[in-house]
Amino acid sequence: MFVYSRGGGISDIPNFWGEAHENGTVSQLSQLNNGQIKGLLGITENFNEEKNKIDYWIAAEHSGEVPTELLCVELPASKWVVFEVRGPIPTAMINTWKQIGSEWFRSNGYEPTNIPPFEAYIDSDLYRANSYNEIWVAIK
Repeated sequence: MFVYSRGGGISDIPNFWGEAHENGTVSQLSQLNNGQIKGLLGITENFNEEKNKIDYWIAAEHSGEVPTELLCVELPASKWVVFEVRGPIPTAMINTWKQIGSEWFRSNGYEPTNIPPFEAYIDSDLYRANSYNEIWVAIK
């Protein structure tokens, strides 16, 4: 998996995507995407709610040579639960994350692993009322 990364606040994520669009990284990652998961990925790690900080990577699933300007990260094999995200971004994504944390994990016996979860941006128009995307969380 190829990644383009930056740490910062939650509110910095849209600016980070804008920067990645402007500098050609989104286009490059889209062209490199040859994995099972179609669309670009937003990988999250080290969320600190108190400080509103998170490590965030924009990625594409890829098998092959690693361009020198990108990092290669491999997520270990795991059991994943995939949550449907319906509606326009960012509201639908934020609401789904809230439901995962406040409802889904509390209502079953699963726990998240220490593998970073990720958002899969599948729909070509993320702002449509019925846009479809996903959140993937590794579980144990």
